[in-house]
Amino acid sequence: MQATQQVSDELEHWILEQVRGGQPPESVIAPLLRQGWEEQLAIDAVEAAMRRHLERHARDSGLPVPVPVPAPVEWNGAALLPAADREVQVLAHLVHPHVVVFGGLLSVEECDALVELARSRLSRSATVNLETGGDEMHRDRTSQGMFFRRGENALCARIEARIAALTGWPLENGEGLQVLRYGQGAEYRPHYDYFDPEKPGTRGILARGGQRVASLVMYLNTPRRGGATTFPDAHFEVAAVKGNAVFFSYDRPHPMTRSLHGGAPVAEGEKWVATKWLRERRYD
Repeated sequence: MQATQQVSDELEHWILEQVRGGQPPESVIAPLLRQGWEEQLAIDAVEAAMRRHLERHARDSGLPVPVPVPAPVEWNGAALLPAADREVQVLAHLVHPHVVVFGGLLSVEECDALVELARSRLSRSATVNLETGGDEMHRDRTSQGMFFRRGENALCARIEARIAALTGWPLENGEGLQVLRYGQGAEYRPHYDYFDPEKPGTRGILARGGQRVASLVMYLNTPRRGGATTFPDAHFEVAAVKGNAVFFSYDRPHPMTRSLHGGAPVAEGEKWVATKWLRERRYD
């Protein structure tokens, strides 16, 4: 049975050559299927070969080793994805950086309810100081925000269960929802969401759930103008449209993930978002 067959060095070399040559995943898997491999075993074999290659490359280059990350969509996959209590549209998919734009993740009523629940609890948004591990105000971030505890109320619990189903990532590995309000002119300049492992304050942060491996930004309203989520390294931006969301993952804490992103200034009106960060391990 193919279930017990190991990938030979020769086959692994062939897989890597196909990937380097720009072959799409289905073209790499097809020859294995013709040889009698079961489809899922063939997919697992290709992914394992790539993972071993990336790990060797990272070690040889002095880079962080990649870790598993949420992967909610596949190449040329379904346009509608089940997400617990609703179907969510896939509007766009970038491979590197790994970015997915979702349509209809939240209903209009859920967006409005999150805004109202958060409104009275807003304060000036802070960033994490990785020298100390504490929070601080920073000129690059000019929003107001607040955090819900995970599962704090029925609405948060429903949305969190939906995100876990959509991303295939354990619910307990997620931070609580953060709601942010950007007034006219407010922005969040380009930054990374992972924690720099070289900074002295990072060790304490990572003790609670490990690294962040993915982010999901949900738009709770549609600004009249501006407020897009930008990915400068990919020359790509996502418009802030009520109910939609942008997901992106990063398999190691390094700029090579091209996960640099920012919240462009709100040119007219205001922007409300809810952010969900996913960790490597259980986050308590």
